[in-house]
Amino acid sequence: MPFAVEELPFDEAVALAADTGTISGDAGPLLETVIDMLDELERPDRHFDCIQVAGTNGKTSTARFAAAILLGEGLTSALYTSPQLVRYPERMEIGGRVVSDDAFAHGVSAARAAGERVNARRIAAGERAYTITPFDLLTVAALVIFAEAAVDVAVLEVGLGGRWDATSATDPVAVAITGIGLDHMRILGDTLAQIAGEKAAVIKPGRAVVLGEGTHESSVQRVMDERCRACGVVPLLANHVVLERPKRLGDACVFSTTTSRAIYTPRIVKPAYQAQNAACAIALAEAYLARALDPVTLEESLATCPTPGRFDVVRAEPLVLVDACHNPQSCEMFVSSLDEISPVVAERPTLLIAALIDKDVSGIVDVLVPAFPRVVVTQTASTRAMTARELAGLVADRLAALGRPEGDLVAVYGSVPEALDALTATGEPVVAAGTITLAGEVAGCLGR
Repeated sequence: MPFAVEELPFDEAVALAADTGTISGDAGPLLETVIDMLDELERPDRHFDCIQVAGTNGKTSTARFAAAILLGEGLTSALYTSPQLVRYPERMEIGGRVVSDDAFAHGVSAARAAGERVNARRIAAGERAYTITPFDLLTVAALVIFAEAAVDVAVLEVGLGGRWDATSATDPVAVAITGIGLDHMRILGDTLAQIAGEKAAVIKPGRAVVLGEGTHESSVQRVMDERCRACGVVPLLANHVVLERPKRLGDACVFSTTTSRAIYTPRIVKPAYQAQNAACAIALAEAYLARALDPVTLEESLATCPTPGRFDVVRAEPLVLVDACHNPQSCEMFVSSLDEISPVVAERPTLLIAALIDKDVSGIVDVLVPAFPRVVVTQTASTRAMTARELAGLVADRLAALGRPEGDLVAVYGSVPEALDALTATGEPVVAAGTITLAGEVAGCLGR
């Protein structure tokens, strides 16, 4: 550390990560905020390589797979994702393990000190203090933790967009862009092309670029092609073919993906839609290493890579399965996987659904509601949560359009704990989907 840091207790670090108001000003949020904080810390991110993963759908899983593959190839890899399902330290991993509470508190302490020093200097110079968002703080904290752990490479998941995201304050050597969907529309735009433009900004001259299969929609592909041409970059195109689909939970999916260096046919104990993300991660890891991967090690790395919140059984009896699908495209992939394992809708568990107001909620409801025999509506604790009453109205309208009885909307609860308690009391098996925050709150309530 280039300066002394007052170390915060873990609980205070968590509180600060949730609300940075005590070190924030009214200028921003800006990318320069994170750049100046990293400069104040003498650029911890320059002590290791950075890889950036942007996109709407599949970016968390792709980032996880990439970090696991690189770890298997003998590198000390770190991973930065968001949001957490239950606890803030989950956003940061080193060598496949969540960082300790002490390391998390230290990273936040260092980031806070950097922010305070930067803002004090700006105020002394007659400039407005920066607005330091929680994501700014946590990104800087993660980079400090990774540098002090002497990692070789860190895989950084973009939080929002790409152009102005805090992870873009680093200088990645390789980037991947996964699927593009309608996401954070109030900030990024309300068309796929507008959103793609914000995410394509991570493509820059001299960087290896992998485009996932979810970038092939015509308006999105046009944006990606234009950005690559402008940067003088020839992108690598991820691809896959599923050879064997899982027929039930716990079955393996076998897929093939072809790169410029090899053909891989790994087995993953995941739903079939994860093959697309694994293929993107394979291309990304290969591009970074500039060589082919060891196929045996690759399969082991993918097999042991956890994907929390993705088709995740968090309780066996009565069943509670969560999935973090949060837009129509990811919901369609989830339902497709469900179709393979449980093809009869009437035999499926009850859907517990919640949503965030800045998502395509009507699209989410249109996909999820027909896939389940009964629906329970709830509301997460997020400040961006759609109210349970408003969401219930959309669900009721969708059921009516399907010609289904009103009784298929079983209940409406104002909070996730209330909904879970009621469903548990009846022994009702449940699938929770519609937003990442719902997956996290359900997992947290059940001690995961």
